[in-house]
Amino acid sequence: MKNKYKKPQKNNAPRGERPVKKGAPKRDKPQKSAPLAPQKPKINAPLYGMHAVQEAWRNPERKISALYLTDKAAEGFDLRAPDGVKRPAPTIVDKRDLDHSLPQGAVHQGIALQCTDLPEVGVEDLIIATREKTDSLIIILDQVTDPHNVGAIIRSCAAFGADGLIMQRKHAPELTGVLAKTACGGAEHVPVAYETNLSRTIETLKEGGYFAYGLDERGEQNIGDLKKGGKSVLVLGAEGSGLRRLVAEHCDALVKLPTQPPIASLNVSNAAAVALYALIG
Repeated sequence: MKNKYKKPQKNNAPRGERPVKKGAPKRDKPQKSAPLAPQKPKINAPLYGMHAVQEAWRNPERKISALYLTDKAAEGFDLRAPDGVKRPAPTIVDKRDLDHSLPQGAVHQGIALQCTDLPEVGVEDLIIATREKTDSLIIILDQVTDPHNVGAIIRSCAAFGADGLIMQRKHAPELTGVLAKTACGGAEHVPVAYETNLSRTIETLKEGGYFAYGLDERGEQNIGDLKKGGKSVLVLGAEGSGLRRLVAEHCDALVKLPTQPPIASLNVSNAAAVALYALIG
């Protein structure tokens, strides 16, 4: 007669652990959750750069919702707000947060500003603003589209006291980013108007008492020989192509800079600075 007694199976499980039955699924040890990364601020800032942001902060027409600063930038920023204007408390951020949030290659200097656009103006607003003035200069840019050039021209307009700048709406860069930084805060002090038809805009200014000069190498008179004073419009064209034919035809006169060969031309922003000095300085 066979012995029905079965020898118990040897328990090979480590001491302190229950034996695992054959066919039973193995239980994984609970994994420790990774520590949560700190939340980075969401930075949506159209303006950056110390001078651009500082002048926008001081401009009571700007509505500002956030100011982002690194510790280093905070040391050189003046937080005083215009009288009667409430400004938000600054948010201290890491430089890398700005690097990742702003356009690639932006030279932000550790500072950025979230704000509304400046109030839009038109050519009629510029005429009304200068109605009581005997001397006035307004700049018109004909298809000058590079934001570095436009920003530099706006900076020169602010430095020499021009009363406004006009660009064609279709081809003009926005007054943010690299343009505003290049202008070094000048966009807060020089009204910029966007118009659809520059030829018509020139005629409107002439009806408002302005004399229109087109800066062109075909001009017969040097700009330095012009009599200073009065109300003038200075129209500058894009590098290479210069003034378009219809725009040039609506100017009262074409003038040129007294450049000499072998380099007989200047960058449009440099030409604007020289011309502004000749007419105002």
